[in-house]
Amino acid sequence: MPLSEHEQRLLEQIERALYQEDPKFASSVSGNRMSKPARRRRIQGAVVFVLGLVLLVAGIPFQALYLGDIPVLSVVGFLAMLGGALLAVTSIGARGQDAEAEGGAEAPKDPKSGGENGGFTGRMEERFRRRFEQE
Repeated sequence: MPLSEHEQRLLEQIERALYQEDPKFASSVSGNRMSKPARRRRIQGAVVFVLGLVLLVAGIPFQALYLGDIPVLSVVGFLAMLGGALLAVTSIGARGQDAEAEGGAEAPKDPKSGGENGGFTGRMEERFRRRFEQE
């Protein structure tokens, strides 16, 4: 369902206000959702996972690579799958860490508002109230 003209204007106004108030945050949430290092880690994790799956399956027929009754190649494949999955999953939080590294020090938390998220949401709620009081 498309937005009405009034809703589009309100959305643009909110977007402009966000860029004016906190340009660093606005640039981090706009455009590309995942940074290049996080995307690269996710792709690497997927490749390692698939390679581990191949090793896991390929280790069964190779009787020469058994250590007693343990298929060593399959165990290595399983460990590679586990490592690849961890690499891919941990890349989810890498986007926020990359943004912190680019921006420098972390903003101090406001104890009254319950941290930086509470402060941001509190400011947004206050602006929302002021806009409706003005109209």
